[in-house]
Amino acid sequence: MTGAQEIEDLLRECTPQVLGLLMRRHGNFDACEDALQEALIAAARQWPDDGVPDNARAWLFTVATRKYIDQLRADVARRRREDALAFATPEAELVARAADVPDTGRDDSLALLFLCCHPDLSSPSRIALTLRAVGGLTTAQIAAAFLVPESTMAQRISRAKQTIKAAGGGLAQPEGEDRAVRLAEVRHVLYLTFNEGYTASGGDELTAPALSTEAIRLARLLHRLVPEDTETAGLLALMLLTDARRPARTGPHGELVPLAEQDRDRWDGRLIAEGVELISRTLPKGQVGPYQLQAAIAAVHDEAESAAATDWPQILALYELLERTADNPVITLNRAVAVAMVHGPEAGLELLAGLAEDKRLAHHHRLLATRAHLLELLGDAENAAAAYREAARHTTSAPERRHLTERARRLG
Repeated sequence: MTGAQEIEDLLRECTPQVLGLLMRRHGNFDACEDALQEALIAAARQWPDDGVPDNARAWLFTVATRKYIDQLRADVARRRREDALAFATPEAELVARAADVPDTGRDDSLALLFLCCHPDLSSPSRIALTLRAVGGLTTAQIAAAFLVPESTMAQRISRAKQTIKAAGGGLAQPEGEDRAVRLAEVRHVLYLTFNEGYTASGGDELTAPALSTEAIRLARLLHRLVPEDTETAGLLALMLLTDARRPARTGPHGELVPLAEQDRDRWDGRLIAEGVELISRTLPKGQVGPYQLQAAIAAVHDEAESAAATDWPQILALYELLERTADNPVITLNRAVAVAMVHGPEAGLELLAGLAEDKRLAHHHRLLATRAHLLELLGDAENAAAAYREAARHTTSAPERRHLTERARRLG
């Protein structure tokens, strides 16, 4: 007997490797991914009782190959070309014991990440396909994490695979500038996945731990595949340093606890140490990008013994550097908080007044909540309470709405 979590972790680890092997042999992403999902389900059912095979990857590859052949046999007329390709493989190879499958030493995980983040796909489709094809999550698990019906997520994944098929997507890795662009897209998908897990955009729960945990796992995988890429290292460090605070982000009844009020003894010191070591090792290596700067900011927060001991001047300096990397109003919003902590609430409110003219953020609940917080620091309880109530009306997160409403009630 083997533990369920141990088996799940092994299946996640094997998923991109096996899918890469299937793609190399058969070339049909849609059919290969479906066949692998069936093999994963078979493993999840059999391995707890029968034990994990000596060569788990080979076992999955063999079963998935048989599933693939079964799919082709079920629709010979429509898939004549794929059928001929599959049956070109000697039958003896298809029924060979799993341990006999050759280990080529090839790892196509990075190529699969590139494929799942194809430029023809929308951002939600990239996320969903990455979690299923590379992360090994089932459609039901992804749907639950994003609070949508399983049928809706199944359609999204199916459309994504059809888009890749129409685009002729394969495992050929991009080169030169295109590779850098696609790598940035992969990082962005993992960043969005982590953020959705750390602060869910909707629903009754503040966090979706399965998503943030999977994003960290995939970021570790990406960092292993491109160890020389400093922005990937920065992204992983940012995730670790941020996720370290998750145990203290909610109270006993699931209520949101702001950073300044969190019990820092509940922060995960192991993740903090790993994140600080990683970003400290990465920053001196060359050009510093936005993920590295965000990780450095997170490290300053995490290393402070208390909220009062936070080095706000250093954080402000880092936000000023970060703001130069992109035209992003969220960065300016965060800088406004740092400005307020260094130069006073009035200075922060001046920055927010400019952001209110930006259509990308004008009615966003985070802008309204930040304005409320700075008004509260200024001592303007009446206007702060009104701003908290307005922010509560604009958020789709139930825990955030309750938190903002409670802040307004206290001031009222």
